[in-house]
Amino acid sequence: MEDESFTDISGKPVSLDCRNHSNFCREFTVSSAKISIGKVLAYTCCVWLVAYAVFWVTENTAVLSSAILITLVGMTLHIHFVKVDHESLLVIGSLGIQVSSSYASGRETTTFIEMNKIKDIVINEAIYMQQIIYYLCVLLKDPSDPDGASSVVPLFQSSKPRLDCLVKVYKSCQEILSKC
Repeated sequence: MEDESFTDISGKPVSLDCRNHSNFCREFTVSSAKISIGKVLAYTCCVWLVAYAVFWVTENTAVLSSAILITLVGMTLHIHFVKVDHESLLVIGSLGIQVSSSYASGRETTTFIEMNKIKDIVINEAIYMQQIIYYLCVLLKDPSDPDGASSVVPLFQSSKPRLDCLVKVYKSCQEILSKC
């Protein structure tokens, strides 16, 4: 088990935890920074100050109530559907790949891809916000064309680690896939 620090495409720190369960089974977990209480307080204060200013002008108490309700609902939705704490990739030779995402609220999503559907794992590049980024993805076999790929499943979509982190995961995945 080793834990290394890297950065994401925005320069924010992410950590890569590599667990070697056996020669044919490895787990990679990319964790991003937790939610900053200071940022949450700053956003909340800004929304409530704007709401108080509107209340002061209009003298309508519904404005304050709406601001509180919108802030609470917005934070809840963000924590439950947007903020991913960590993403993991479990590669099990001859069986398949499991991709999991854990959200700040504790909610988890998991997808399993059988090995007979996997063509390869590659590092791909894309243009994102006027820059070229790299991402790790699984190429799925096309049932009608044995040499083609039917679709691409991107990995670590929320944490978006940089190339140095992706290369480490890629080499380890290729090592396992070559043994199968």
